[in-house]
Amino acid sequence: MLDQDLLNRLLMRALRHGGDFADVFCERRRSYAFRLQDGKIHEGSSAITQGVGIRVVLGESAGYAYSDDLSIDALMRAADAASLVARTLPSGDEMTIALKDVDVPRLYDEERQSHAPASQYVALLSRADVTARKYDPRITSVNAQITDELQDVWIASSDGRFVHDHRPMVTLGVQAVATSNRERGSGYVGDGGRTSIVFYETSTPETLASDAARIATTNLEAIPAPAGEMEMVVGSGGGGVLLHEAVGHGLESDFNRRGTSLYSGRVGERVASELVTIYDDGDIPDARGSVAVDDEGVPGQHKVLVENGVLRGYMQDTLNARLMGAQPTGSGRRQSFRFLPQPRMCNTYMPDGTSSVDEIIASTKRGLYAKSFAGGQVEISKGDFVFMVAEGYLIEDGKVTRPVKNATIVGNGPDVMTKVTAVGNDSRLSRGHYTCGKGGQHVPVGVGMPTVKIASVTVGGTQND
Repeated sequence: MLDQDLLNRLLMRALRHGGDFADVFCERRRSYAFRLQDGKIHEGSSAITQGVGIRVVLGESAGYAYSDDLSIDALMRAADAASLVARTLPSGDEMTIALKDVDVPRLYDEERQSHAPASQYVALLSRADVTARKYDPRITSVNAQITDELQDVWIASSDGRFVHDHRPMVTLGVQAVATSNRERGSGYVGDGGRTSIVFYETSTPETLASDAARIATTNLEAIPAPAGEMEMVVGSGGGGVLLHEAVGHGLESDFNRRGTSLYSGRVGERVASELVTIYDDGDIPDARGSVAVDDEGVPGQHKVLVENGVLRGYMQDTLNARLMGAQPTGSGRRQSFRFLPQPRMCNTYMPDGTSSVDEIIASTKRGLYAKSFAGGQVEISKGDFVFMVAEGYLIEDGKVTRPVKNATIVGNGPDVMTKVTAVGNDSRLSRGHYTCGKGGQHVPVGVGMPTVKIASVTVGGTQND
C-alpha cells in the first residue's frame, strides 16, 4: 500500500516529540459474503476496506490515530495526532529509521489473490440447504452463510522491521431448525479457516448440513435439563470454548500486568489439576486463529500457558511484554486498522491426555455430557462464568442416555480447572468458526480440547429432581 520511504517518514514524524517506539499498520481487506435463507439467496455482498493506523508508545500510554484517506497529507496528520502522547523532544524530523524486510513464515494459502466466481459460493449454500431438508421431514427452516476474505497487512516498526502478511479466511455455517407439535429445536455447525473454498471438498456442505440437522432433531426430542450439582463431561473440539472463556482471557498479559486477573503474579504456581496442560498456538497451518505474524509484526508461535497444572506464562503483546520484562509472544491482535492491538488468544487448546472417551463416560455415575456450547461469558477479575449448552445429554450409570435442552453451566474457571479428573486422548481443534470479543474488538480464534471430565459443576436447568 505504501512505499518504504513514506513509511520511514511517517515513523519519524510520529516520534518527533519522543516516545519509546512507534509502528505503522497498513491494511487492505477484500471480502465476499452470501447468505441463503429458506432456499433463496437473501444477501450477497462484496467489500473493500483499507486504511492505516499509526501508534506511538510512551511508558504505559499509547497515542493512536488512523486514516482511510491514503493521501500523504492525511497520513502525516495521523502521525502528528499519534505523536501528541509524547512531549519530550523539540519538534522536528531529526531521527533516521532504516526499514528492513523480515521473512514471514508460511502457514496458509498465501498464493490466493482473488475470490472464486459468485456461482461457486451459491452452489455450496444450495447443497447445504438440500441436504439439511432431506435429513428429516421435521426440518422446516435452513439458513446458511459463507464468507471469503483476503486481508493484507503491512507493518513497519521504529526498530527497523517491515513485514507483509497475506491472510485468507473462509467460513461456512449452516443452521437448521426442526419443529413438531409446537416444539422447536435448532442446530448450528460451521467450519473454515485460513484457506479457500477448496476446503469444502473435504469438509463438505453435506457433512455440515447433516450435523446441523441432526442436532436440531435431537434438541427437538430433548427433555428439560436437570438442575443442581453434578459431574460434567465436556466434549472434544467445541468444548474448548469453555477453556477459552473460563481460563484463556485470564492469561492475557494486560489483565495480569494491571493485577485484575486471578492469575496475576502466579507464574510458577499450581493453578489447575496436574492433568491440565493448556497451549495457545498462533502457528498451526490453516487454523482459524493462526497468524504468520501478529498485528505488531511478531511471528505467531507456540505458547505453553499451563503445564501439568502449573502456570508457565501469559500471552504477551509488545507493550505489556516491555512493561513486564518479558518477550512478545505473537499475541498482539487488532480487529482492523481502526484499533490499537491488544494481547489476545490465537488457537487455545488442551493436548491429549491418557483416558479413552469410553472410560470417561463409564466412570460417570450421574452427570451432564456437554458435547458443545452455544456461547458464554466470564468475569475476568473473579473467573466466574456462565455457558449455554448447545448439545447436551444425561449420563446415567456410566451411559449416555437422553438429550437435554435449556442447560446452562455456572462456575468459576480456576475452581473448575482444579476439578478435572480425567483427560481424553481425542484432542482436536473445533470445527466452529469462533470470533472472540474483547475491548470492543472482535478477532477470529480457534478453540479445542479432548474429552474432559470435571468432578462437579452447577447446572442450571428447568427440571428439578
